Amino acid sequence: MQHINFALILVLAVFITGIITLLEKIIFAPKRKKLQLPSTTEDIQTSSLKTPAWIAFCQSIFPILFLVLIFRSFLFEPYQIPSGSMIPTLHPGDFILVNKFDYGLRLPVTGHKIVSVNKPKRGDVMVFKFPENPNINYIKRVVGLPGDHIRYENKLLYINDKLVINKHTTVVSEHEEDKKADQKNDLTPTFYDEQLGKHNFKIKIYPDISYDNGTRWTVPKGMYFVMGDNRDRSYDSRFWGFVPEENIVGKAIYVWMHWLHWYQLPKFSRNQAIP
Repeated sequence: MQHINFALILVLAVFITGIITLLEKIIFAPKRKKLQLPSTTEDIQTSSLKTPAWIAFCQSIFPILFLVLIFRSFLFEPYQIPSGSMIPTLHPGDFILVNKFDYGLRLPVTGHKIVSVNKPKRGDVMVFKFPENPNINYIKRVVGLPGDHIRYENKLLYINDKLVINKHTTVVSEHEEDKKADQKNDLTPTFYDEQLGKHNFKIKIYPDISYDNGTRWTVPKGMYFVMGDNRDRSYDSRFWGFVPEENIVGKAIYVWMHWLHWYQLPKFSRNQAIP
């Protein structure tokens, strides 16, 4: 979902401004005070005691950066959806809120878990570091838990040899750009209602797109099998394997804005909890 390591940049910014703030308090300010000459005028004394502008700037932004780091690392973090792999649940340009503590508290940058809370549940929409390139975040739906047997055949999903029931639906609000893309490629999608665990959601399938049928997977311990809701247009566990527990970032819970292009006004008509 993103290529810039914002977490690392934020940690470095907090560290640098924090060190400068601390040095100003215990070294720089006392040193300037000691250099005061008794014979100097009051105006000169005030000028020489004044905190340099660059240090004052670091002092002013340090508490803000620190609070942002705590909020972003341990509570909630915003992400923007870059692709259509989760259509119709999530569209490109959706800004989502990710719960960072539901799956356990983790250190920023390293992702090392320091407090265990809950485990991902079947049907959760999960953000994780892409196993083939941990600098990129992916978002998919959790389909298989550790120990599960997964099979995908004739565009039907089986978990532990039980068919995941889906029902055809025609009530789907699709983004206009998605419709235009399907028309351009001469594709007619079909939509279904599906349920995994406590999650009820819609999936998108292209009958005209073939798939290698009958592939089976057994989810190893400490791993998760994930798929996109746009089943025929999702690069997921069917192609690159499983998501290690240590790669988990958080649980996607809410769409709070839609802003596809910078030259357009943001929209809030899609604001909703993520099913």
